[in-house]
Amino acid sequence: MSACCGPSSLDNDSVAAPVDSGSLPVAVIGAGPVGLAAAAHLAERGVDFVVVESGPKVGSSVAKWGHVRVFSPWRYNIDSAARRLLEADGWTAPDDDWLPTGAEIVENYLAPLGKLFGDRVQVDATVTAISRLGFDKVRTNGRELAPFVLRLKGGREIQARAVIDASGTYTSPNVLGASGLRAFGEETVTELIDHALPDVLGVDREHYEGRHTLVVGAGHSAATTLLALAQLDATPITWAIRAGNANRTYGGGEADALPARGALGTRLHALVTSGRIQLVTGFFTHRVTAHPDGVQVTSRDPLGNEQSIVAERIISATGYRPDHSIAEELRLDLDPILGSTRALAPLIDPNAHSCGTVPAHGVDELTHPEPGYYAIGVKSYGRAPTFLMATGYEQARSVVAALAGDWEAARAVELDLPETGVCSSNLAEAQEQRVGLATGVSGGLLGTPLVLAGAPSDGGGCCG
Repeated sequence: MSACCGPSSLDNDSVAAPVDSGSLPVAVIGAGPVGLAAAAHLAERGVDFVVVESGPKVGSSVAKWGHVRVFSPWRYNIDSAARRLLEADGWTAPDDDWLPTGAEIVENYLAPLGKLFGDRVQVDATVTAISRLGFDKVRTNGRELAPFVLRLKGGREIQARAVIDASGTYTSPNVLGASGLRAFGEETVTELIDHALPDVLGVDREHYEGRHTLVVGAGHSAATTLLALAQLDATPITWAIRAGNANRTYGGGEADALPARGALGTRLHALVTSGRIQLVTGFFTHRVTAHPDGVQVTSRDPLGNEQSIVAERIISATGYRPDHSIAEELRLDLDPILGSTRALAPLIDPNAHSCGTVPAHGVDELTHPEPGYYAIGVKSYGRAPTFLMATGYEQARSVVAALAGDWEAARAVELDLPETGVCSSNLAEAQEQRVGLATGVSGGLLGTPLVLAGAPSDGGGCCG
């Protein structure tokens, strides 16, 4: 009988790599903006790659919020390498100062870029697991020489020399309950709960018009949805947040370096002040139960005090979190708070940073103990809501430079973010005159300026 604590055979039982991993492509997971940016940089450097996208087309997650107009203009939404490749193919870039909708990003940017890469972009290809060929998580000797193996839904596998995971977080929203826990009964009324950014003025209108809707969450997604709901006639709106006030959601108003984001907070504040939206503070969702009038949502604060709201629909705009389950057999070093890499966490901590104050970072901050695996884009930020698309593009550039062996370029990280003041203070106002509020739904969230509560009736718009 062998002793339980005898010498381990793991380090001596290494498996010779059956494939020269250097001859394999880099696998990019996700054909969204950041994943395709990585592909563009790989293409420019002559590095073979394959992009796998779980949706039916490039930009599938973006298309799901296609009705939403983003805060940042086109100049921040187009990757530099992608721009060069597209322009060399005869593409004409959109107006740098225009704030696009998600649908416009897909149609005018991602779709042409994906087409440029041809069959190197594989859609309807869902990655279910990643490992090292012949190596589980425990085995070490020779590990770095073994190719990555990506297992796809349906039984197919892809081998790769490196993995760039830009799969995002859109498919893994946070729970409705407070304390990071699912509310009691949350799973019993899922048909009455939608997650962030439903198209309340478009395809989802019939679910909300004339129905009392409860919006839970204090981020920009909640604010955008609240402004859209306010355009529906005879539709009561309740907004529940954990904080004691909504000042953080209202933001910097006219002083915001992204004018569209400032307009969002200013108008939301006006709707709350006027009573169009009922704000409930100190609300910690604890229990959800069916009710004759829809659903009853009960809060229990840290002192045990309870309050309840009865509504017909719930929009859970509580954010997203990364799903690292596909990489369980890889060696990851995740920050215990955010779920990003440990090195990146202090740079993106939402307790210390907004999206515009995150410092430049690249491959060094994104490196895990598993050589050749990098999570980039919004997934790299874990649960921090401080991500901007331009940040993901710089991550892609840096990581690809490192994979190509150009470490000087990889470590020369630079980042120009909107809070540096480069945004035009007139941009949101000018666009609003054409299509409505710059961060809202396609065609304009508000067709006319919203008069501030208490302002003279002949006053200007919120950003005047």
